[in-house]
Amino acid sequence: MAKQKMSTPQQPQEMTGLERLGLRVSSMLNHPVAQTQRWVTIHRLETDGPADWEEVMGLLAETPELDLTFSDNGSVTVRWERSALQERDDFIIEEGSEVKLAEEAPF
Repeated sequence: MAKQKMSTPQQPQEMTGLERLGLRVSSMLNHPVAQTQRWVTIHRLETDGPADWEEVMGLLAETPELDLTFSDNGSVTVRWERSALQERDDFIIEEGSEVKLAEEAPF
């Protein structure tokens, strides 16, 4: 009989503050309400480190499709225009932000 290697269970890796903030901002930007209205306001939480906040805001500011408005209270409002996909005639945007082809595929 061949010996089987005993695998040691891996400890789950904890998310960094930057990863947590990035995930939160991404989730807010991709939320169906935000996608419908094409804007969202992001508030800085006490758990968001200054360097992490600056890095994420810097990445957003570098994205040409996004317009950022920084408020005195520390929040940031992100706005964007309709995407080229949303402006196409051959696509239908249905409730729930699912994109479907106007015609069924022939296969």
